[in-house]
Amino acid sequence: MASIKARVREIFTLLHSIPSWLLAFFVASLIAMNLLANKSINGLPSWLALDSGFIFSWVAFAVMDIIVKRFGAKAANMVSFVSIALNLFVVLLFFAASKIPGDWSTCYGADGNPVPELNEAVNSIFCGSWFVVFGSTLAIVISTVFNNFMNVTVGKLFEKNSFKAYAARSIISTFLGQFVDNMVFAFVVSIHFFGWTPVQAITCSITGGIAELLFEVILSPLCYKVVLAWERDDVGKEYIDKYC
Repeated sequence: MASIKARVREIFTLLHSIPSWLLAFFVASLIAMNLLANKSINGLPSWLALDSGFIFSWVAFAVMDIIVKRFGAKAANMVSFVSIALNLFVVLLFFAASKIPGDWSTCYGADGNPVPELNEAVNSIFCGSWFVVFGSTLAIVISTVFNNFMNVTVGKLFEKNSFKAYAARSIISTFLGQFVDNMVFAFVVSIHFFGWTPVQAITCSITGGIAELLFEVILSPLCYKVVLAWERDDVGKEYIDKYC
C-alpha cells in the first residue's frame, strides 16, 4: 500500500511539474485520434490504406519526445497512461451522450425535418465501436512505451546535448513508434473489421509512419526550443530533484 501511495504522489508531482498546455494537447490528440480512426481514407492505391487518425497521431509522439528529454522515459510512460485513462473517460462520456434522446444539428434534411438514419450515424461515431477504442488504446500503450524506450536508447549514443542529438533520437524513435502503433491497430482492428489485407496493414504501417514522421521532422526545431526553455527556466525542478 505504501508503494502505491508513493507512486500516486510521484504521478501528481509529475503532472504538477509539466506545463498544463502540453498535457492538454496530448489528451486532446488522443481523443481526436479515437474519433478519426473510425474513418478510413478512400482513393488511395490498393496497396496503401490509412485511417484519418494519422492526422493527430504525430502529436502524441512529439509530446512524448519532449517529456522524455526533460523528465525521462518513466515519466513519459506515466503521462501516457494517465492521458489514456482520461481519454477512456471521455469516450465513456461520448457514449453516454450518444444515448441521450435528441437530434444532432447535422441530421436535418432539406425540408427541415430530422433524418433518423443520419442521426443514428452521428450517434454511432460518438458512441465509438468497441474494437476501435480497444485497438487504438492497445496500440498507443504499446507504441508510446516503445517510443520512450527507443528515445532514451538512441540518446545514449550522443555525448553532447545538441539539436542534432535531439533530432536523431526523436526522428528514429518516432518512426519506429509510429510503425508499431500502426501495426498493432492494423492487425487488431483494420484487418478484421475494415477488410484490409495483411499487405495493406504492413504498407500502411510503413507509409503511415513516414507520413507522421514528416510532422516530427518539421517540428523538431520547435520541440527542441521548448526543451531548452524548460531547462533554462527549471521547469519540473521539483520532480527532477526528487525522482530523477
